[in-house]
Amino acid sequence: MPQTEAELEQKLIERLTKGLAYEPFTLRNAEDLKANLKTQLEKHNHIKLSDTEFKSILNHLDKGNVFDRAKRLRDKMELSRDDGTTFYLEFLNTEHWCHNQYQVTNQITQQGNYKNRYDVTLLINGLPLVQIELKRRGLELKEAFNQINRYQRHSYGADNGLLQYVQIFVISNHL
Repeated sequence: MPQTEAELEQKLIERLTKGLAYEPFTLRNAEDLKANLKTQLEKHNHIKLSDTEFKSILNHLDKGNVFDRAKRLRDKMELSRDDGTTFYLEFLNTEHWCHNQYQVTNQITQQGNYKNRYDVTLLINGLPLVQIELKRRGLELKEAFNQINRYQRHSYGADNGLLQYVQIFVISNHL
């Protein structure tokens, strides 16, 4: 009996959490994604961010094409703090990669021109960087490819464009 897509998702999440120590995390929508990003950036940078400071970070992140965003991930952001001081916020630790926070979630729903729900998303320091689209055996992988293209057109740019930080797309029909 072939596996359902839900079974494929659970098996993948189990492998990532047990084998690679990804933290399983439930994110249902853009608001959850933003709240998690704030928490993970605070943890990663050992800092507490005010709502105003976090809005500044979201504005900084919501610019440019995919190549600009990939570069922004490696740079530090000069953050003006509410108290007048400056802090250099790091999005990814590229030198000591094991110091980043790794999470896996599934079934995030994003409302853009249309409502889309993504199978499995990998996050690093709260930023969604890998999107995995799973199809049960027997279905054409081209269907998943077309689905990811629709996601990019219809919903990745919504709500501060955080899903435009996805750097890698994976399509699979088995584990």
